Amino acid sequence: MDPRERERYSRQILFPGIGERGQEALARAHAAIAGCGALGSFHAAALARAGVGRLTIIDRDYIEPSNLQRQWLFDESDAAEGLPKAAAAERRIARINSGVRARGVVADLTAANVQDLLGDADLILDGTDNFETRYLINDFAVSRGKPWIYGAAVGSYGLTMPVIPGRTPCLRCVYPAPPSGTQPTCETAGVLNTVTSAVASLQVSDALKILSGRADMVKARITTFDVWDGGVRQIEAPAREPECPCCGRREFPWLEETARPPVRMCGRNAVQIQERERSVDLLELKARLEPLGEVRANEFALRFFAPPYELTVFPDGRAIVKGTSDTGVARSLYARYVG
Repeated sequence: MDPRERERYSRQILFPGIGERGQEALARAHAAIAGCGALGSFHAAALARAGVGRLTIIDRDYIEPSNLQRQWLFDESDAAEGLPKAAAAERRIARINSGVRARGVVADLTAANVQDLLGDADLILDGTDNFETRYLINDFAVSRGKPWIYGAAVGSYGLTMPVIPGRTPCLRCVYPAPPSGTQPTCETAGVLNTVTSAVASLQVSDALKILSGRADMVKARITTFDVWDGGVRQIEAPAREPECPCCGRREFPWLEETARPPVRMCGRNAVQIQERERSVDLLELKARLEPLGEVRANEFALRFFAPPYELTVFPDGRAIVKGTSDTGVARSLYARYVG
């Protein structure tokens, strides 16, 4: 190990659980972070500071002022520019640790791109905000034998659970189907930044065990806690379900998804929509929209303001329509302004 690296990570190397051999393993490791919001931004910063050699950071959204209360990589200038979270994260990681190869991918994680984005990762961290993407990650991870770490937080409540295929239950053993009915979100219930950092810290701790070669230290358990009431509970995860459709019968329907319908975004009065399969020329779109209203554009995305709505359009044709949770309205606005 280079003397400068040994000095940089000296306090981590002194920790017996990692040591110099574990630090070298971290330098060779590749972690994928699905979602770069409150959880994922902490994942990325912590893993970069710990010396994980390669990070793939996937996020479909852009930075807004309301994110800054709990999303650890971003600042006011990022929000003012409306930068995509993945692009801003890549830039920030380069300043945190130039020895880490970070790749920010501005995209929605889907069945169509999951192999390209997660295929060569050693581990996947869940920073997503919806169960549909988590079931996709679960199907992919189990089918490929990759560990992943589930996490969620809302209000003051948090939960985390590691999934190690072949050893622990998978997500569908515990949650056979997505929760039904209306679930609380950051928009309806709020969220404390302390609960998001606590969940993300536990996730990263398990990730460091696995990536440094100490996966045996990861406990098959579910941890829940409330940072406001002060309650912490850890229970042994249930036994793997022999008839689990995913890890038991090895059925992976979430990998067979052909098209994703419009998605209401957690914690936002907004809808993600993609009505076309070809890319968008942002410069051409900017010229077409400028006579109709305010337009802001950079290399990553274009924002068009049509009060009370705001459209953010990405080069892959995807858009986030802010100001409505009605998918019909979002589709109409997309068709009118993007085509």
